[in-house]
Amino acid sequence: MSLVMEMSAHGGPDVLIPAHRQIGDPGPAQVRIRQKVLGVNFVDVYFRQGLYPVPELPAVLGLEGAGNVESVGEGVANVRVGDRVAYAGMPLGGYAETRLLPATRLIRIPAGVTDHIAGSTMLRGLTAYMLLHKVRKISPGDWVLVHAAAGGLGQITTRWAKRLGANVIGTVGSAGKIEKARIAGADKIILYKQPDWVDEVRKLTGGVHLAVDGIGGTILEQTLKTVRAFGMTASIGHPAGPIPPVALSDLGNIGLMRPSVIASVNDPEFYQEGSKALMSALQDGLINPIGAEYPLRDAAQAHRDLEAGRITGSVILTV
Repeated sequence: MSLVMEMSAHGGPDVLIPAHRQIGDPGPAQVRIRQKVLGVNFVDVYFRQGLYPVPELPAVLGLEGAGNVESVGEGVANVRVGDRVAYAGMPLGGYAETRLLPATRLIRIPAGVTDHIAGSTMLRGLTAYMLLHKVRKISPGDWVLVHAAAGGLGQITTRWAKRLGANVIGTVGSAGKIEKARIAGADKIILYKQPDWVDEVRKLTGGVHLAVDGIGGTILEQTLKTVRAFGMTASIGHPAGPIPPVALSDLGNIGLMRPSVIASVNDPEFYQEGSKALMSALQDGLINPIGAEYPLRDAAQAHRDLEAGRITGSVILTV
């Protein structure tokens, strides 16, 4: 039997309760892994609240993790028993001691990358790769605006953008988060709650090439004003609330995209390409700080702290 944190109804963090499930043996093209580290992401909150649908209830959340291969099903050739592996993407089910996954979902962890880093970085790392290589291919000297630059995704996006030679403006919601964004490498840090923050970005950059908005609410409308002609805005989250409609006629010569890393990792070519680039970058020194670590049974508390904005950096559950 495997300990899992499951929910039988949508709602607040308290719907996540411990349970035990029989996992069974892997079928053809499947692998059973014993997990060590499980990533907690804001998308998990959206699934828990019911903003995103789950296949059925009760449901086990979680879209990334790392551990060791316990057994393999018929036809599996890409991993062997004992291999250290990581994964990101569907199906749901990460909040568990043991789980079954399609073999194609597993990425072998290379030497020099710990289970903690791999298990907490796959989803955010692939999101950063998507933003900086697919949504807008960033070149040396480009200007990138990263909202919530002290958060888990904000920090790794900032660090990866700097590795590509970009100039990064990071925004934060409070003065207490400025130092985190500075350590991540942001060239300039702005409080986005200040009324003149858009003007400040325009004065510094003349307009950014890529703006990454993981805040939502009314911030997206303001963010669009920071982008130069033929630049791109990526709307990737809305913890501040629903995003008001954007009129196509208001965009002018700038692009607006709502990219989904969950959809992207379902593309085998993207998944393998992005994972290879991410693991190589981690081996080469790309840092993804872990902001908080909880035992698996404390998944509800992890969600409370994540939603309250008490964590800067990645959030993990450990087995």
